[in-house]
Amino acid sequence: MSPAARLRGLRPDWFADPRVWRTEVLAGLVVALALIPEAISFSIIAGVDPAMGLFASFTMAVVISVVGGRRAMISAATGAVALVIAPLNREHGLGYLIAAVILAGVFQVVLGALGVAKLLRFIPRSVMVGFVNSLAILVFMAQVPELHDVPWPVYPLLAGGLALMVFFPRITTAIPAPLVSIAILTVITVAAGIAVPTVGDKGELPSSLPVPGLPDVPFTMDTLTTIAPYAFGMALVGLMESLMTARLVDDITDTHSNKTRESIGQGIANIVTGFFGGMGGCAMIGQTMINVKVSGARTRLSTFLAGAFLMVLCIVCGPIVSDIPMAALVAVMVMVSFATFDWHSIAPRTLRRMPAGEIAVMVITVGCVVATHNLAVGVVVGSVTAMVVFAKRVARLADVTSVTDPEGRTVVYAVTGELFFASSNDLVGRFDYAADADHVVIDLSAAHIWDASSVAALDAIQAKYAQRGKTVEITGLNDLSADLHARLSGELASH
Repeated sequence: MSPAARLRGLRPDWFADPRVWRTEVLAGLVVALALIPEAISFSIIAGVDPAMGLFASFTMAVVISVVGGRRAMISAATGAVALVIAPLNREHGLGYLIAAVILAGVFQVVLGALGVAKLLRFIPRSVMVGFVNSLAILVFMAQVPELHDVPWPVYPLLAGGLALMVFFPRITTAIPAPLVSIAILTVITVAAGIAVPTVGDKGELPSSLPVPGLPDVPFTMDTLTTIAPYAFGMALVGLMESLMTARLVDDITDTHSNKTRESIGQGIANIVTGFFGGMGGCAMIGQTMINVKVSGARTRLSTFLAGAFLMVLCIVCGPIVSDIPMAALVAVMVMVSFATFDWHSIAPRTLRRMPAGEIAVMVITVGCVVATHNLAVGVVVGSVTAMVVFAKRVARLADVTSVTDPEGRTVVYAVTGELFFASSNDLVGRFDYAADADHVVIDLSAAHIWDASSVAALDAIQAKYAQRGKTVEITGLNDLSADLHARLSGELASH
């Protein structure tokens, strides 16, 4: 292969296609505009200066665009991370918060290298649907305060913004409808002198780039023990939200992403963010949906430009950006929430066909997220609920039937199904110890032993027959079941 051909192979997929370039650039601009008020709001939640949220969004997006495993996904300052670290900042100060962000990044790199992303396969579809729906609800709920106790022109501006985003794509999709909506509403409010809440009302925008430095904390064991619990909580919440968002983008784009690389990349991005004085972050589902689903972005360029444009807009175009009415950005986020929600999942036809257990898991996931405003809590509770529902369902499949030979000397019990802690608990009571013949055969040809609880149950059955002078023969074990039974049988009795 010639050097020129190798060089062409190294070029990113957007390099030679002007249409892709245009889509990615405009998508990055739209995301950057939407990031500004969100980053400022999350800074307020964390109790830090708005510049820290904006710096975090800048560094997270730029770094993750290079080291992340999911193309086109947006990472920035988030509310979930802000909620975790806010108590640390309140009780110990800003220096400890920055140190915790750096340590959280280290934890994420370690967890990523250990393969924590593989745990994603244990999250069932019903939890994923609940995650998506609860996220859409949270995005919508976050806009409600912006519509409360505001001047009346906010409402027609909101309606106009929604109308533009619905109908403008019918004219052309060359320019993202959210960008058109933001531009038109800004021109209208400025030209007409309409007094409505603007981006500038959220806080002062930074006037210079962040400067790297070390956190202002004593480098002692006391500092480490103080920040470690917060850092670990932030690492887990950030990884869970990022991996769930990456999986959602995989489904939307019908492409695969490297979740291990994404986990490590999130850690690297947080470490860099901490050294630049940012408040840390993770993947942002709302901004990612703007980028991927609304604007049609598919490459790393849009993610990089979202961060780059964010700083350019703050530093170079601060006065103009400050005049953007919040109604325009609220309209964008409302459209995102409606586009994100899985309406098919609550359609009557779907609910009639869906097993009751899976509906319950979805509802519980949504309820926990909405109640706690923490996506990680909802995913964990939903997954545990799904496991309980699955265990109960599988436990019912285990059955025992008996056949006695004509001479009455032997009784054969045929056990079918999966034997584990939920099903084996009832197994002991399925045998007639007093009336059975002297020789009992337990046929496990149609069963599988999964855990120590099942081996202990079989030992208990044998012991009960032995107390009556009867012998038990266990047959039909497959290789895995036989190996587990051989290792544990007779070793589980309490002393």
